[in-house]
Amino acid sequence: MTDNQERIWHIVARIPSGKVATYGQVAEYAGLPGRARLVGQTLARLPADSALPWHRVVNSQGRLSFPVGGEKHARQRNRLEAEGIPFQDGRIPLRRCRWRL
Repeated sequence: MTDNQERIWHIVARIPSGKVATYGQVAEYAGLPGRARLVGQTLARLPADSALPWHRVVNSQGRLSFPVGGEKHARQRNRLEAEGIPFQDGRIPLRRCRWRL
C-alpha cells in the first residue's frame, strides 16, 4: 500500500450515498491533481469484497468507465440506481449528483 493509494481510498470513502465524484475530482481532493488515471488504476486493484464505495466514481462526462453491456457496468449502474442516482441517455447529470468537499 502506498501513501497515494491511502489518500485516494480516504477520499472515495467520503463520497456519500446518492452522490458521485469523477476520477479527476478524487485525484484533486487527494492532493494528486492530474492523476485521474492513478485513481482508476487504484480502484481497479481493490479486492472484490471491498467495502469502499468505488461505484460512486465516474468519468468526467458522467459515464461509467466499464463497457456498456458488461457485467461490471451493470453492477456499477445497479448500485448507483439503488442509491437514487439517475441516468439520462447513459449519463449521470453531474450538476445534480456531483459530490463536493
